Amino acid sequence: MPRLSPSCNRSSQALVFAAASTTASPSSASGPGAAELPAAIDALRRQRKAVILAHYYQAPDIQDIADFIGDSLELSRKAAATDAEVIVFCGVHFMAETAKILSPEKTVLLPDLEAGCTLADACPADAFAAFRAEHPEHIVVSYINCSAAVKAQSDLICTSSNAVDLVRQLPADRPILFAPDQNLGRWVQRQSGRPLTLWPGSCIVHETFSEQALLQLKLDHPDAEVLAHPECQQHLLDQADFIGSTSKLLHRAEASAAGAFIVLTEPGILHQMRKALPQKQFFEVPGADGCSCNACPYMRLNTLEKLWHCLHTMAPAIELDEATRQRALAPIQRMLEMSR
Repeated sequence: MPRLSPSCNRSSQALVFAAASTTASPSSASGPGAAELPAAIDALRRQRKAVILAHYYQAPDIQDIADFIGDSLELSRKAAATDAEVIVFCGVHFMAETAKILSPEKTVLLPDLEAGCTLADACPADAFAAFRAEHPEHIVVSYINCSAAVKAQSDLICTSSNAVDLVRQLPADRPILFAPDQNLGRWVQRQSGRPLTLWPGSCIVHETFSEQALLQLKLDHPDAEVLAHPECQQHLLDQADFIGSTSKLLHRAEASAAGAFIVLTEPGILHQMRKALPQKQFFEVPGADGCSCNACPYMRLNTLEKLWHCLHTMAPAIELDEATRQRALAPIQRMLEMSR
């Protein structure tokens, strides 16, 4: 699976992203044309008794055809509660894995298996096991952006929506290990007042925003609120008026009296913001040195064509070792119970 470096420039990102897209793209020779794809997907959705879940970071056309759109916590709840026979997860691999962990009896499809995550890839299970062994007394809290094998080694899973609240609920006399996002971990540490031992991972998208571009946008739009995802680096969070998960950023834009917003997260969320609030303005922050890395290339590997293809062929499907699935289920269930 190809992976990008946080220091990528525009040309290198385009080359790697193009290679990933080319290797994963299904043949469209026998499939519907672009104009017919939405209707064809809808017909297959009904035929397969399927539900389509999409993360806010998906492309607008994917979001528009989905049954449910949300952040990782919201989609986890939908995956656990759905009575559909098939779950099509328009997101990245760890999200589809989470759906399979929660609903093992269902078929879980991911339109493109190459849709990975730099956070998950930067925390391999064997290295994480060694890290845990160095901190045997620690409660292990893992961000949901990790593999099933890492979830299986965790005591509690969290999302950016609930991480602070969950950490606050943990016993005060126990040290905490937090993985794999160090930027999110530092923010949780500041908000909760609990010291955390951090795994040194980060998200390629949230690592590459340009502070210079952000400051220029603030000068150009002095009345705009700055909304930031907690996966961003501290020097960017210091410029924010509000920090939260994708769903919380959307709710903030809805509740705020401000008429303009500068948004420090993957720009897919801007589609929902603009749909819900057409009277307001939303500005995305580019990557450093003009890099277009603010759009996650792995989220964008999913396309309408691949969505149709996976429903048509019922592949690729997510498969998990049952022992791993059961071990990974417990910390996810604990998260859902503690987040009620």
